[in-house]
Amino acid sequence: MKPSRSEFLDIRGLKYHVRHWGEPGAPKLFMLHGWMDVAASFQFVVDALPRDWHVIAPDWRGFGLTESNHSDTYWFPDYLGDLDAILDHYSAGIPANLIGHSMGGNIACIYAGARPTRVARLVNLEGFGLPGSRPDQAPERYAKWMDELRHIPKMRPYGSLEEVATRLQRNNPRLSTERAAFLAAHWASQNADGEWIILGDPAHKLSNPVLYRIEEVLACWRAIKADVLWVEAEDTDALRWMGPKESAREEIDRRIKALAKVSTAVLGEAGHMLHHDQPERLAELIESFIPR
Repeated sequence: MKPSRSEFLDIRGLKYHVRHWGEPGAPKLFMLHGWMDVAASFQFVVDALPRDWHVIAPDWRGFGLTESNHSDTYWFPDYLGDLDAILDHYSAGIPANLIGHSMGGNIACIYAGARPTRVARLVNLEGFGLPGSRPDQAPERYAKWMDELRHIPKMRPYGSLEEVATRLQRNNPRLSTERAAFLAAHWASQNADGEWIILGDPAHKLSNPVLYRIEEVLACWRAIKADVLWVEAEDTDALRWMGPKESAREEIDRRIKALAKVSTAVLGEAGHMLHHDQPERLAELIESFIPR
């Protein structure tokens, strides 16, 4: 495996963990992980990149080794503000190459529309976004959020790293034992009682009181100036989040059309965690899409 190193920055008042691979003088790639994941999740893709890159991957606030925001709610715009500060630190004045998975892909696309001159190329890995909403859903959503605040969830403890690895393989049967063991060591930490706890603030599990306004999101996507590579997995289960299969596919295609300069690719023998399932093929796509 290619070695990585950790750096901690003060980003908007939080102690932010950023993982690096490669030499600082090499061309930069910024890799943005998804919900309930960590930066180390990109290790297998980094290993498969044939050329020399400086890969920079933050743990989002409240995930991995990055500090939580010390509140009971996470606001999506904060991820945009965090990314803006990270790019200012590592790529000031230079358009950045962004690669985002799932939630990270959604963040990257919205950011690229809000800051079109800050992004050179963008690779969206299954960053479909959430189902659209209607204004009349707001009262029920606010009520649900307030109800959940009365019982903040906790992360389930595991007796060993092997149990954490088994959990990862249960979620993704394609994940090899070796890769699951590597991810488990970065995905969880041991507490004072000897239990292993997932490195994700349980507050992330609360409902967001703010509705996902898809037309506002697509307005950002339409403002993107960068070339976009949209990558899906052949066996993704993410579409089920969007509703019935046929209507979900129609909605995803509608969203893709909002991107002015987009090319698409589908990875076979891969599920939603396609960067774990087909890292070699994904690395080839990234290398062919992003010029040096």
